[in-house]
Amino acid sequence: MSNSTFVVKRWAGTILKIVIFLSVIAGFIYFAKFSPVAVQTVQVRSGELVAEVMGTGTLEARFKSTVSPKISGRIEKVLVDQGDRVTAGQMLIQLDDLDLQQQVAIAEANVESALAAIERLKADKIRTDAIYVQARKSHARVQDLVKQNVATQDEADTATESLSVAAADVARSEAAIIEGQKSLIAAEKNLEYHRAKLLDTHIKAPFDGLIVRRNREPGDVVVPGSSVLTLISTDELWISAWVDETEMAKVKQGQQAHVQFRSEASKTFPGKVIRLGRETDRETREFIVDVQVLELPANWAVGQRAEVFIEVAKKEDVIQIPANKVMREDGQTGLYIMKDNHAHWQPITLGLRSREHVEVTEGLQVDDIVIVPIHEKVALSQNRKVVAP
Repeated sequence: MSNSTFVVKRWAGTILKIVIFLSVIAGFIYFAKFSPVAVQTVQVRSGELVAEVMGTGTLEARFKSTVSPKISGRIEKVLVDQGDRVTAGQMLIQLDDLDLQQQVAIAEANVESALAAIERLKADKIRTDAIYVQARKSHARVQDLVKQNVATQDEADTATESLSVAAADVARSEAAIIEGQKSLIAAEKNLEYHRAKLLDTHIKAPFDGLIVRRNREPGDVVVPGSSVLTLISTDELWISAWVDETEMAKVKQGQQAHVQFRSEASKTFPGKVIRLGRETDRETREFIVDVQVLELPANWAVGQRAEVFIEVAKKEDVIQIPANKVMREDGQTGLYIMKDNHAHWQPITLGLRSREHVEVTEGLQVDDIVIVPIHEKVALSQNRKVVAP
């Protein structure tokens, strides 16, 4: 076989391989661009649409108290545990009060001693009053005898001296009574102080509520400010939710809300906006919205996470589609709808947005069929043939 024949055969084989390769490429392109694509369909409907603002936060109690002693001491009894409901004035903690009881007994004895001293001083006052009266009579009688020249001047001087001493004794007894009364007042105040300290060993609930934490046990030594129990009021529980500052103008006090606890993600619980924060976090650019929870799940805990959806607007009879069906192509918002079993790109204009749906103000009509590929890696294109299941 000549060289020219070999060259021809070699070139023929190369050309054949190229043709086969191009055919495969062409077939792939045809399949990718023109073969029918399996799609999911969603029929456009109209109805009520509620626009919501979402925030994430934690369940908190509006009224919360750290139960701690006013005095230092050793815990003798803790009468409640976490999870217990208590009423205002109920005994929660008992401190060791033996020393204080002894101090109260000593103070009571001091009061009794002061009372007895006053009674003694009053008796002395009666005696000094009697002596004064007798001295005054004797002085008057001696003065009369001196005028009659029956008594001497020395006797008159002695009578005057006795009267002065008796008057001084009366004044001294009166001062002693006043001093005794002041001592009684001091003893009574001291008794009140020790009785108050004794009462401080009985730590009671400041309001009706629920014990959510127990930090100490009997035998522990505590000082003022030491946290023994944490008490909350269950009358007002709310979610302190962080909301993006861009939504601030939409949120108002009194708006209805829905709370979704992560422990029961399939349920929502009613709520209401109670308070708006007036300071934005400078890092996250979010602000606090307090949403009162009007109904709680069977099991809940202060501090648990939850999502809050606040109703900020509502429209009736609006065209809407699932928000996850909206697409963007070449900087344009739109989606694919099915016409004659082919995909047709349809630009749309959006309005209100809820958790799952979005309002379409322009571009769609009721009963239009929105389509998306079943397989994520398959892309739709204009006039691409589609097959709905």
